[in-house]
Amino acid sequence: MTSSPPANDVLLDVQGLEKRFHTRNGDVAAISDVSFTVRRGTIVGLVGESGSGKTTAARCILRLVEPSGGRAIYDGTDLFALSDRDMNAYRRRLQIVFQDPYSSLNPRMRVDGIIAEALEAGGVPRRQHQDRIADLLTQVGLSPDHSRRFPHEFSGGQRQRIGIARALAVGPELIVADEPVSALDVSVQAQILNLIQDLQQQHQLSMLFIAHDLSVVQYLCDDVVVMYLGRVMERGSSRAIYAAPRHPYTRALLSSTPVPDPDARTDRIVLKGDIPSPLAPPSGCVFRTRCPHAIAACAQVVPPLEAVGPDQFVACIRHNELSPSASRSNA
Repeated sequence: MTSSPPANDVLLDVQGLEKRFHTRNGDVAAISDVSFTVRRGTIVGLVGESGSGKTTAARCILRLVEPSGGRAIYDGTDLFALSDRDMNAYRRRLQIVFQDPYSSLNPRMRVDGIIAEALEAGGVPRRQHQDRIADLLTQVGLSPDHSRRFPHEFSGGQRQRIGIARALAVGPELIVADEPVSALDVSVQAQILNLIQDLQQQHQLSMLFIAHDLSVVQYLCDDVVVMYLGRVMERGSSRAIYAAPRHPYTRALLSSTPVPDPDARTDRIVLKGDIPSPLAPPSGCVFRTRCPHAIAACAQVVPPLEAVGPDQFVACIRHNELSPSASRSNA
């Protein structure tokens, strides 16, 4: 038996999330049966290759994209069952930091106007805006004097700080960070990651952190959800998954993460081929066409998520046959 977090400890419970897009060539199942939880005050990492459905899942939860099915229970309320008007009341509790810090900011507005929009939407009286904007900019490592500038006058890292300040403006409980450092220079990424971690602890935020970089997720996240072609391959605590990944896809992702040690043993797993088209996904396990351990039975059934430990679940019919794989950091 696996232990589940207490009900009052779970802020967001995503159950069977589905999203289908209608195209000229037929329906595309972008998300299929995605389930996970976000506990209060924790960071959950959504990881996987491009096209795995991470961003679509997050935007469905926020209803920036309308889901096709499933439930998203936020603090006891199903967000998917709310009317547009009722959902607006939850907007201040759920915020997002977008991937591109330039296109997500209005180039015609100064910083004070960008943040003031959020404050006004959150019901903050206008007489408090100036002080609140100065406080927010200070929190994210900028000067209050920067409020009079336009987005193009800042570097990429500074623009992302403005985006984070805007997300914090309404006092949210949950923030979705959609690959917030992937568009930044490597020298700036660590600064933004440290800022996110500091703010998360300072404000006791819960976060859904979307990333490609597995080393970042290991450093930042409490729990991990590994996605491939719209489905969850493995999920659990960061400690359990990084110590002994059980799904072949998770192992391949972790093996591709650079290790800053020239003497470390690297058993690189190179996946053949590309992610299949979501217009024609493989039958059974969607990963089987690239899996080094696939057998004929893998094409017959969609593997359910099964518990393999107190804090780890895997969707693979052969997980009992494949011995747990220690991560390279433990090798």
